[in-house]
Amino acid sequence: MASPPTFSGQDLDQHKRVSTKSSPGFLERLSETAGGTVLGIGLFFLSIYVLFTNEGRALQTASSLDEGLSQVVSLGPFLSLDLQNNNRLVHLSAQLRTAQALHDPNYRVVVQAVKLKRQVEMYQWVEYRESKDYQEGGETKTETTYTYNTEWKSELVNSRNFDKEIGHQNPSAMAVESVTVVAPEVRVGPFILSKGLVDQINNFQTLSLRDFSAFNLDPFLSVYDDYFYHTQNPRRPEVGDVRVRFSFAGLSGETSQLGQAQTVSIVAMQRGEQLVPFKTKSGDILEILYLEELSPEEVFAREHQHNTMKTWGLRAAGWTLMFLSMQLTMRIIYTLVDWVPILRELVSVGLKIFALCVSSSLSLLVIAAGWLFYRPLLAAALGALALVPVFLARSGLPAKKNE
Repeated sequence: MASPPTFSGQDLDQHKRVSTKSSPGFLERLSETAGGTVLGIGLFFLSIYVLFTNEGRALQTASSLDEGLSQVVSLGPFLSLDLQNNNRLVHLSAQLRTAQALHDPNYRVVVQAVKLKRQVEMYQWVEYRESKDYQEGGETKTETTYTYNTEWKSELVNSRNFDKEIGHQNPSAMAVESVTVVAPEVRVGPFILSKGLVDQINNFQTLSLRDFSAFNLDPFLSVYDDYFYHTQNPRRPEVGDVRVRFSFAGLSGETSQLGQAQTVSIVAMQRGEQLVPFKTKSGDILEILYLEELSPEEVFAREHQHNTMKTWGLRAAGWTLMFLSMQLTMRIIYTLVDWVPILRELVSVGLKIFALCVSSSLSLLVIAAGWLFYRPLLAAALGALALVPVFLARSGLPAKKNE
């Protein structure tokens, strides 16, 4: 539930609503806990799948990158269409080129680039909700504060879902739609880029309208702060007013006031004058584009870094799923004792520590299993590390007995 932002002024457009519900009984709480246990079991198996498959994916990607680096042919600074490189993995660095400029006739915007994006925003009412629960007369009450503010939004806000729609109605549609135009053919030297390579050109920059001629505008348009406003008073907009901002990616023309054409580095397979995806023997697809000049070694080093970051990110996600599954599964134990104030706090802390230890150990064991068929020595080391919490717990038992 979204929290309201900080609004200026003393008179806020807001109201409060209080709802009441009886406190759930023991059997009702136990039934809700049972549902959480089922969800926890599902998350447990999902975490195993994420952790196990992630290790195989990481190894396959690393092998594919090593294979690609060993086979790539660098075309050098003087690009030419050499048919001897057909069906081979090639590397090249050069500037982007497109045959014609992209334009938006409604706003008379023209840019020589790979992509031109028109982003539309409408001034609309937005509802924020903030709730807090409290006990009163043996019942649980929820006080919800609804706050309304006007903001520029790129998506339509349905005011019919507001708690108080009267006085906060939004239009049902925008007068202008957001759209992204892509050049039909993008070249680097003599080569035509595949759709997958073009999709990776996303370095969008806002188009400055400082030098835009006022006499080119429609009489109902005005320019302010790099936006086209469908109102004559952009500093005091009303609900329903629209503003439009343009951005571009991949400059591809001659040097202009926007800058030089974008230099890119590409690793892909040459097929005639086309640059297409390359499938490695390890099973991955290599179709790489960077928006800067890089050598083949630098390109593959960057890809290895991304693979490592993705691997650790998925490991963290898998461990988090495992930890949540343990907490949900063991929640039923807390429900059984939550009527005893002191005991329930001790049980809550103990369950969290237990879930932390078990999820960490099981995550390491699953990771070790994922590496088992590829690097058995590392898998054995991870397995031994996973048993450390168990040995530490058992080593503390004799000391407690002696005390």
